[in-house]
Amino acid sequence: MESTVVSTSSLAPDEFDRNVPRICGVCGDKASGFHFNAMTCEGCKGFFRRSMKRKASFTCPFNGSCTITKDNRRHCQACRLKRCVDIGMMKEFILTDEEVQRKKDLIQRRKDEEAQREAEREARRPRLTDEQSQVIGTLVEAHHKTFDDSYSDFCRFRPPVREGPVTRSASRAASLHSLSDASSDSFSHSPESIDTKLNFNNLLMMYQEQGSSPDSSEEEGSSFSMLPHLADLVSYSIQKVIGFAKMIPGFRELTAEDQIALLKSSAIEVIMLRSNQSFNLEDMSWSCGAPDFKYQISDVTKAGHTLELLEPLVKFQVGLKKLSLNEEEHVLLMAICLLSPDRPGVQEHTRIEALQDRLSETLQAYIQLHHPGGRLRYAKMIQKLADLRSLNEEHSKQYRLLSFQPEHSMQLTPLVLEVFGGEVS
Repeated sequence: MESTVVSTSSLAPDEFDRNVPRICGVCGDKASGFHFNAMTCEGCKGFFRRSMKRKASFTCPFNGSCTITKDNRRHCQACRLKRCVDIGMMKEFILTDEEVQRKKDLIQRRKDEEAQREAEREARRPRLTDEQSQVIGTLVEAHHKTFDDSYSDFCRFRPPVREGPVTRSASRAASLHSLSDASSDSFSHSPESIDTKLNFNNLLMMYQEQGSSPDSSEEEGSSFSMLPHLADLVSYSIQKVIGFAKMIPGFRELTAEDQIALLKSSAIEVIMLRSNQSFNLEDMSWSCGAPDFKYQISDVTKAGHTLELLEPLVKFQVGLKKLSLNEEEHVLLMAICLLSPDRPGVQEHTRIEALQDRLSETLQAYIQLHHPGGRLRYAKMIQKLADLRSLNEEHSKQYRLLSFQPEHSMQLTPLVLEVFGGEVS
């Protein structure tokens, strides 16, 4: 009994079902594709080409009806060639030697052209220079040395005290917090929705209509129970910012006067950038390890701050968090913030501007490399620095007011008084 041999002569190349296993129509071996108008293996393809080019004439030693299989296809060339013709293989599809060479040349030319295009694409692909990579590595290392994400040092501060009478500012902060809880879903959308969900102005009007000024109560002034702890926290953070700044390439080469001017003016802004790592969008808090060091908005009001600062601060933290900066972007943004040539008291503007420009170019190159579709990412990050200026001004103003009151200034550290209590802001 003859074994069944699958014929593919009735299928044109564009009609072949790619889900069906490819079988040579001559011998049943695994086919490599359509050759000379039929689905065949490489062996039968070569056999047909050689036979046609040589104009070979074969004679079957048997009865002319041999069954051709993978194992016996070499036994009877006559029946194998007959089978090739039967499934539709045509000598007209065989290329001459010149045509074969032209085809090979064409294939090679296309490979060369594709290689050239790939080389051009590679040349245009964004990349960091060795200097830029080194700058990023230095800044990341500086951050690791000056930012302890275990917050183990916080236990050395004066302890947080949250007990005591509920002040008007704390009450309003609690209202703000509950309002943020109720609208927490809004944070999964665009930052612009915050204005409609967290309507701080309505809160302020509500308390004004009740006939009380937010900041004029004697009860408020006597209940800043969190001031000692947060003053220690800020003082500690200033020291870490100083340590980070000293490791920024080029910073130590600046004059001592310019270093001091830059640090005094930018310290709170860099602290706010650093604190975003611990900011939690779920409950609008800063989680710094142990439960005692989880800071709610109401805790900040118990250190003497009001919603005039907290409103833009929370908006800033939410907006920055939603940018999802990675560590490299985060440290570059802090360094750019710190090296701003337009700070009060700066003398060598051009020199500092050159340092900042180098950092800005590095950040842009990094964004192009790692966020090729994020054309507005750099602009959004720089906008955050503009927001920090307003926060800096309000924060310094509130700390200066505290420093003018002996009962509160005695709770502040000398470093905090020096940085925020003076005229530089």
